[in-house]
Amino acid sequence: MAHTIELASARQLAFAVVLGQAAVTLAVALACVSFAGGRAAVSALLGGGIGTLTSLAMVLLAFGSWASGRAERMLVAFYTGELAKLVLVVALFSAVLWWLKPSPGALLGAYGATFLVYWIVLAGFLPAFRGMRPQQGLERLGRGRRAVKEMR
Repeated sequence: MAHTIELASARQLAFAVVLGQAAVTLAVALACVSFAGGRAAVSALLGGGIGTLTSLAMVLLAFGSWASGRAERMLVAFYTGELAKLVLVVALFSAVLWWLKPSPGALLGAYGATFLVYWIVLAGFLPAFRGMRPQQGLERLGRGRRAVKEMR
């Protein structure tokens, strides 16, 4: 039994992740302003903003209209999106650390919190794999790899 997702659903899911990251960023910033002050809150907004903005850039590139069609174009679009995300993360963190002197704990904590959104969405999105023993998952993965090799 193959599990697939339509491109439109994947695009919608990807944008939902970005919105979730923005919400987590705001929640962390509110917690920081309550417990550590304004500098920590601004740092949290910057860190979470970097995570959210770079995810948005990846989603726009990976799911843009030019990425539709053949599998090769989609693969190139995803690699392009990931490369752009990596370059943006390095550039934005460098700029923030160089010019703004943020609170490192709040900055990195909020950035890390944006990654939790991926895990939460993934855990909710893969109900077919819930309750599966690790060996069953490896067997299913192995069958998928064999099928791909047989198609070649």
